[in-house]
Amino acid sequence: MSRSDVELYAPALAAGLDEDDMANVQVDEERVHLINKSSSSSSGGRVQNGKLFLCTAVVLLGAFSLGYSLGYSSPGIPSMRHLNIINSNDEESWFGSILALGAILGGPIAGFLLDKSGRKLTVMLCAIPFVAGWVAIATARGIYGLYIGRILTGIGAGMASLSVPVYIAEMSSPNLRGLLGSSFQLVITLGILTAYALGIPLNYKYLALVAAGLAAALITLMSLMPDTARYMLIKHQRDKALRILEWLRGPTVDVDTECRDIEDGLDNQEPFSILEFTKPSLYKPLMISVVLMFFQQWSGINAVMFYTVDIFKTAAPTIDAHISTVIVGVVQVVATLVSVLLMDRAGRRVLLLLAGVGMALSSTTFGLYYNLTEKNCTSNSHNSSMFFNDMDSVSTTAAPCVDDLSWLSLTSMVVYIVSFSLGWGPIPWLLMSEIFPSKARGAASAIATASNWIFAFAVTKSFLVLKEDHALGENGVFYLFAGICAVGVIFVALFVPETKGLALEAIEAKFDGRSHEHPEV
Repeated sequence: MSRSDVELYAPALAAGLDEDDMANVQVDEERVHLINKSSSSSSGGRVQNGKLFLCTAVVLLGAFSLGYSLGYSSPGIPSMRHLNIINSNDEESWFGSILALGAILGGPIAGFLLDKSGRKLTVMLCAIPFVAGWVAIATARGIYGLYIGRILTGIGAGMASLSVPVYIAEMSSPNLRGLLGSSFQLVITLGILTAYALGIPLNYKYLALVAAGLAAALITLMSLMPDTARYMLIKHQRDKALRILEWLRGPTVDVDTECRDIEDGLDNQEPFSILEFTKPSLYKPLMISVVLMFFQQWSGINAVMFYTVDIFKTAAPTIDAHISTVIVGVVQVVATLVSVLLMDRAGRRVLLLLAGVGMALSSTTFGLYYNLTEKNCTSNSHNSSMFFNDMDSVSTTAAPCVDDLSWLSLTSMVVYIVSFSLGWGPIPWLLMSEIFPSKARGAASAIATASNWIFAFAVTKSFLVLKEDHALGENGVFYLFAGICAVGVIFVALFVPETKGLALEAIEAKFDGRSHEHPEV
């Protein structure tokens, strides 16, 4: 080993790697560099990305439908209460949370169809439960019809959450994969915002019919798009794969080079065994991913998004609740866009840490808001009863509770949404795609995804119960979310590695015990 090699690999020597290990790493890095170089510029031909953007825009209708489903409850539930379709807090909490139960079923369905029917057809099929569910909600005559529709839309949401990112990743060129992959979360926030905005002029029935139309458009437009070249090669249809790549990249690009790179990757895949979960290279990242999903959901985000209208009616009665939620939706979209731009500059850990601190502080101030308004109302009520004690006509009437702290609730909500969108919204999903070994990515990602929807169901189902006075109360539930966010910050600081700029092989080496930057899980 030369002197320059020793200087280059000094950190690796300190970490305990021998020369053979370093030679293998160097060969892998050179191979990755050559593949990326050949993929980005082939035979002098200029890549044309217009059709790639078209495919991405069409498939992102699935992400839009997912976001619309998440945001629908916020304006939909008050409309249902007004029309006496939902008549209790229990029915409300079930309608808000049962989406996650359907999504838990939808993920495995999509995972099975991806390999059996292809990426394109799986995306198209996810629109079927969306359409059926929205029609069921719009035509429901009672609460059980609403539940059935909500479960069906949940199945579509679960299928979309798995199939849409896979389709985008396999269609994208290497230099655009990060940008287009991040657009999945961005379009989800756009779907949420659209549901909030349309909830102002439309009742729950017309909101559902709009969503059904969007899902039908996904089926129609997706039928005009090709399947991925990778899936064609898995099915040993190389000619079709080449035609797809030429259609995507343009006629002047040497797509045969990209096709060979995909084939090499498929040929080098090792068979996966369930025993792999006993190895540190898999169970450590799996534990990290599942715990991140726990903190993502139990930070309270889905409870906040599902019940935004009701939260603002209680917290800020001087501000129109529907306008407030639209403002929150706009903030979420802008913050997610900023996160996409910062992801490869600031790093995953930094964004998670800053976002966690912001969420903990804003949840605390939201709980403080409820404390202050409760004391204010109690004090006013006490003073009023004493003042009118001798007046029979008003002796039982309390003075109105004057709330001049609506700015605190709105500020807390905006800071919370910005913080979540910068870090805890997109990054757990991004890390899930980065920290798993390639041969186990499908199985491990399915477990992490199912965990996320299970946690989402638990928090949304329990939110209304927890905020009752006989439980934690409205202030106590936000203090709970603040404490969970604080623990999440500690977990990230101790156990989550930084993956910015690292090759997948280097990330895998961290969990094999060849890197000791972070404590073992």
